[in-house]
Formats: sequence, C-alpha cells, structure tokens
Amino acid sequence: MAVLAKKDDGTIILTITIPQKEVKKTRDEVIDAIVKNTTLPGFRKGMAPRDMVEKGLDRLHTQEDVLRELLPKAYANAVKEHALSPVMSPRIRVTKLEEGKDWEFTAETCEAPKVSVGDYKDEVKKITAKAKIVVPGKEQKGPNMDEIVQAILATAKVTVPSVLVEAESERLLSQLLDEVKSLGLSLDQYLASTHKTIEQVKKEYAEKATQDITFEFVLQEIANQEKIGVEQKELEDALSKAQSPEERKNLEKNIYLLASILRQQKTLDYLRNL
Repeated sequence: MAVLAKKDDGTIILTITIPQKEVKKTRDEVIDAIVKNTTLPGFRKGMAPRDMVEKGLDRLHTQEDVLRELLPKAYANAVKEHALSPVMSPRIRVTKLEEGKDWEFTAETCEAPKVSVGDYKDEVKKITAKAKIVVPGKEQKGPNMDEIVQAILATAKVTVPSVLVEAESERLLSQLLDEVKSLGLSLDQYLASTHKTIEQVKKEYAEKATQDITFEFVLQEIANQEKIGVEQKELEDALSKAQSPEERKNLEKNIYLLASILRQQKTLDYLRNL
C-alpha cells in the first residue's frame, strides 16, 4: 500500500507500507539462500541446520539483505499503483523497521515538470542575427551559445522539483570532493584556498543545478514542439565513431542515453541556426 503526497514544486512523496507477512516471507527466503551457501563444522555446504546458521547471522546485515529485496519491488508497485512516470531514482528513507510489525519507508521522486518556453524564437533570433552580420576584414563567428542559453532561460517558465535539485547538487558536491581528494587536499584546505564556506559552495551548486535542469527540460520541450528526433542511422553513425570495442559496447548498453544526447545536440544546432 502506498500513500501519495505532492509538494507545490512537484516533488512526490510516497509513503509505502510493507505488510509484516511479506517481510517474514522475504526474510525466510533470504535466510534459506544463506543456508544453501553456508558451511559449518561437521556439515557439508548447504546442509547445516537452519537454526544453527541463523544464530550466527548478524541481525542488521540480514535486515539490510531483506530491505534490498523488498524496497525495489515495493517502490515499483507504488509507481504502478499511482500511474507515475518518475524522471529520477527515488530518495529512500526507512521510517519503521520493527520486528514482527509492518515496515514503512518513504520514497521521494518527481515527474517531468510542465514547461512553458515562451517567445524563445524571437529572443534567440536577436542573438543569431548579430552573428549573421558580415563585417569586411573581420572573421565571422557563430552565435554566442551562452547568450542563447540565457535568452531561453529568460523566456521559459519551469518549476523544478526540489528533490531533483538536491540530487544534482549532491552529485556536483561529490564530484568536487573527488577532485579535491585527487589533488591531495582536504575539503577544509580547498575551502580556505577559495575563501568560501561549505554553505556558499552548496548554494552555488544548488543554483547551478536549478539552471542546468531547467535548461535540459526546456530543450526537451523545444525538441518536442519542433519534432526533433534521432534516426537509427544517426545512432549507428555515433556508434561507429567509438574509439574501442569496449566504448562501443558501453554506448550500446546506454543507447537511450546516447539518443537523448544526440537529440539535445540537434536541438542546440536548430537554435544556432534560427
């Protein structure tokens, strides 16, 4: 059973209850699987008495194994129950985990927000028109993409779900921590060198995440309106440019992501040529 709540910004909160009967069934299955792969003194592998194996199990580890089995299925059922189309992996928080009782967890996610692109063509044409002016003796340059991005964002109206911003901000922060670590610095040393606090960095990343996500959804809407798609031949051409068999295999595994990137690039080319 799943109860759905929705914030004003579009963040979806699913409160999902897993019946105690289902918890017990899954726990038994998890322990049975452990028994089959356990060897105890005096017993062949998989032949030790279940109660002896169970006595030696770490309760928390077993609980984690049960959760790994239950949560994805319960979340998938809740999504189906409420006919949702999430655009991100859920942020899970277990709220009730008592022995012999129903378990409960919350899953935060969101669907694609509604997007209004406004009069983006008129604004973009003001920028591309400047690039089309030929000045004798000067090299002609293409339109400034940063200006185009800002023009599109200025005309668009999108309410980005906070859960999506938080997830992207955390990804950016994790990326920063990896980069800082690779330089042999601690986070405190990095912050001191940049004269920033962690709160300032988080705020900057939240602003960047909001802008990046907004632009991504706006590009998708423009592509939808202009019927910009990706043909099979374009996918095959992209795959043929892989630098190695391993890279090609990885691209083939993520073919939908590749198609999304190609569609985004075609949309950007469309904007440059307005």
